[in-house]
Amino acid sequence: MPAASIRFHSEYPGFKLHATTIRRGWIEEVITAEKKKTGPLQFVFCSDDYLLDINVRYLEHDYYTDIITFDYSSGKIVSGDLFISIDRVKENALTLKQPFETELSRVLIHGVLHLLGYTDKGRIPQALMRKKEDKYLSLLGK
Repeated sequence: MPAASIRFHSEYPGFKLHATTIRRGWIEEVITAEKKKTGPLQFVFCSDDYLLDINVRYLEHDYYTDIITFDYSSGKIVSGDLFISIDRVKENALTLKQPFETELSRVLIHGVLHLLGYTDKGRIPQALMRKKEDKYLSLLGK
């Protein structure tokens, strides 16, 4: 599928994602590098409260998080809805002393890695996921 199946939508007042064409190409490149094909992907940028509501309603988790990924992948086709809290990304960037755009890119690719089958549950899987994030962030120049 073409990268046009990757969509970005903001539910966060005043937020607009920059470099969408570059980011679409980058996400497509990551999926291809993992020997998969890009299906429909919807990234929704939202607030902490918006994402908390989703977390409670659909996952029965009553806490803030930076991303929730709903996986609709089938076979080699990667597809899903990814909800990203801009509030969490801003806070994480400050805590980690990273530029906002770098942290946002890390969260974007973190969600894609979940759709590709990677997990961050447990020390070893988490280390592998971080290694993959770093590898793919380097492709973006972040």
